[in-house]
Amino acid sequence: MMGHNTRLISGAFLAWLAVAGVIVMAEAVWGGDVLDRVKARGRLHCGVGENMPGFSERDANGSWSGFNVDFCRAVAAAVLGDGDKVKFVPLTTSMRFPALQAGKIDLLVRNTTWTLEREAFLKVQFPAVLFYDSQAFLVPSKSGITSLAELSGATVCVEKGTTSLQNMKDYFVARGLSVNPMVLDTTSEAAAAFFEGRCSACTGDSSELASVRAQAPGGIQAFKIVPDRISKEPLCPVVWGGDREWATIIRWVVYALILAEEHGITRENADSITSHNDVRVLRMQKGEHSKLAKAMGVPTDWAVRAVKAAGNYGEMFERNLGSGSPLNMERGLN
Repeated sequence: MMGHNTRLISGAFLAWLAVAGVIVMAEAVWGGDVLDRVKARGRLHCGVGENMPGFSERDANGSWSGFNVDFCRAVAAAVLGDGDKVKFVPLTTSMRFPALQAGKIDLLVRNTTWTLEREAFLKVQFPAVLFYDSQAFLVPSKSGITSLAELSGATVCVEKGTTSLQNMKDYFVARGLSVNPMVLDTTSEAAAAFFEGRCSACTGDSSELASVRAQAPGGIQAFKIVPDRISKEPLCPVVWGGDREWATIIRWVVYALILAEEHGITRENADSITSHNDVRVLRMQKGEHSKLAKAMGVPTDWAVRAVKAAGNYGEMFERNLGSGSPLNMERGLN
């Protein structure tokens, strides 16, 4: 994307977002309770998993990294103007929703599947899909297992409080097969039990299993993920259900990162690339993007700040999960 040296990317980028459907012409700020709380505090409280390589983990110095961590930083940059204004709150699977409902976190980004039951019973919102996943099974390479039918009657480790347990039961029952779940409290406990040989396989989201495999004793080659997939798992950031304005902001940070990749906007060129000579850009030169930002309650250059903090969606994926990471996952639907 090459343009004229007359305008920085802010106008062009916000124009693309507008064309995608985000234009709001209201003059009044309609940021909700959560946004007000984040601004008053000056820091975003983001719930993440503590030991999920590729998604969220911290090193010996306490520094956080990962795909989910980067998204939290993008949100902080969009809302507060600085991607470093984040407090990462490590949460187990069983504690993630209570922490959100109690207001201990503003945003949950912990590989959480979007389901009707969760929306209806827990009163939470899933603004947009951040990562498309599917449920898989991890087995020892030496087992020779190539299909899930070969696991009939076997003990399978699975984490408590996830969709994986019921998905597994439904899959095996529907095919006239049996399975013996060993339910553990955390991903780490399920992985440990599997590596100790207490179960024949470990099940969960394929991305999660890739992280588990990357930490396997004996090296990554000692274990394999069975090709069969038994579910679709749209993983989303999650917010409190009573604040649609906050959900809107989170949704459009996701879309901004995706649109940035589509238009060649990266962390490195966001400040230097010039605007696209498109009529949509010209429509945005009359202060419309300022009205939009005001309506959302965020800085005028919120989308650009998000990309500068984390990179576009493709950069986030490749750095944390793809070819630039130990996981070396394929993009697939992402």
